[in-house]
Amino acid sequence: MILKLSKLGKYFYVDKIIYHSLDLALYNVSVVIDGKEHMVTDEKGQRLKSHNFVALQKQLKNVKAECQVMRQSSAYDEMVGGPSKINNELEVPLGDNKLY
Repeated sequence: MILKLSKLGKYFYVDKIIYHSLDLALYNVSVVIDGKEHMVTDEKGQRLKSHNFVALQKQLKNVKAECQVMRQSSAYDEMVGGPSKINNELEVPLGDNKLY
């Protein structure tokens, strides 16, 4: 499901903000609300993404979340000929250091 950034401010709290680490310094964002994950978009319906992680944190500074995590999926096992796994995700808890 898709959720616009402007609508996120209307929620009292979101369960989790997930920053997806996609490629060399490319990130996009999803949130978990009531156990369901929603991809965050801008007002034009484009996925909220950036090459600057701190810039994304700045855009989401007014969203109140129980926790923030960085999620990375790796295809390394498949690239080296190993067996493919059902889930090869790593989630690292984050804090907001307000570097913006």
